[in-house]
Amino acid sequence: MSANQIIKELSKKKNNIFKTFFINSNDRSKFEKFKNFKNFKTVIIIGMGGSILASKAIYHFLKHKIKKKFIFIDNLDENFLLEIKKKNNLSKCLFLIISKSGNTNETIVNLNFFKPFLKKKNTIILSENKNNFFRNFANNMGFTFVKHDPLIGGRYSVFSEVGMLPVYLMGLNPENFKKDLTRLINNKKFLSNSLKEIKRLNLKNSRILIFFNYVPELENFLMWSQQLLAESLGKKKKGFVPMVSNAPKDHHSLLQLYLDGPKDKIFYVLSSKKSHGIKNNADFLKKNMQHLNKKKFSEIKLGQKNAFIKVLKGKKIPFREIFIEELNEKTIGKLFFLLIFETIAIGKMMNVNVYDQPAVEEVKILTREFLNLKKFKK
Repeated sequence: MSANQIIKELSKKKNNIFKTFFINSNDRSKFEKFKNFKNFKTVIIIGMGGSILASKAIYHFLKHKIKKKFIFIDNLDENFLLEIKKKNNLSKCLFLIISKSGNTNETIVNLNFFKPFLKKKNTIILSENKNNFFRNFANNMGFTFVKHDPLIGGRYSVFSEVGMLPVYLMGLNPENFKKDLTRLINNKKFLSNSLKEIKRLNLKNSRILIFFNYVPELENFLMWSQQLLAESLGKKKKGFVPMVSNAPKDHHSLLQLYLDGPKDKIFYVLSSKKSHGIKNNADFLKKNMQHLNKKKFSEIKLGQKNAFIKVLKGKKIPFREIFIEELNEKTIGKLFFLLIFETIAIGKMMNVNVYDQPAVEEVKILTREFLNLKKFKK
């Protein structure tokens, strides 16, 4: 299997993922029709899974560049909903509601909580353009409706309207996320090295992949990565468990298990030198603690990361290091593309269909049956 084969797989007409990687001359005018919605200072996005995780990841990675408040609702959490209602003037919020199928139960329930505040001027609904709850609801209410491409699965939709419309509403330029992707797609050495890493780590036969993360801004990106890997590869009794572990916090909770427990784990270690410049100026420290004095927080974390990697090497625990140089659109765009490319490559190695989720659909069907029962069983 070569990089060319993976790109060829991505560019097949059975899905439209590949075309979203490229800057389209119509993109700018396409988003400009939403410019009236850019005046809102608070935006509430309602969705589940792939409909919301990418925009949530982008917001938290680039929060230092975004001057608006974004609230992401991606669970059934009554306390959270009541807190939002209490702390925000909902009549002045923009609501962006996303569901690929147009029938997502949780999204419908959360929508209903905010229904009294939904107006034509402050509501956008994004779903497939077919006979479904959200398309029909948008038509009946006169809300702005955006079509979800039926040939792009939710977890692969970051570079489509699902991810880029929120980016536009954040005041960012969607093109900046794609500027480097054409070069990456044509850089066969880069893609081949990526495949070599997968083969070296033997991911297809792994049990647990741990994202050991020293970059707080990446946490939501890694939650997106978790869904992408789990839902794409967990089929036919195959796949592995992707876990997000926050460092250095987890040095003091999970590290013992990671290093001395079962040898069934592979680590992606993520770090960065980016810093707010805060120094630990503490002259009161005694001589045996002077290694902490005059050190930036970022320097302390890098020291911890280097120590962790040295122990991984000593114990011959497989790992891969990912270093983040800049917190910008280009960086996270590259990370999204790399994870998509590698997920499809691992799927080819495992001989699984990375685009479906049959077990999830089974649960959805049974949920409807249980909710139709007159009496619930505990």
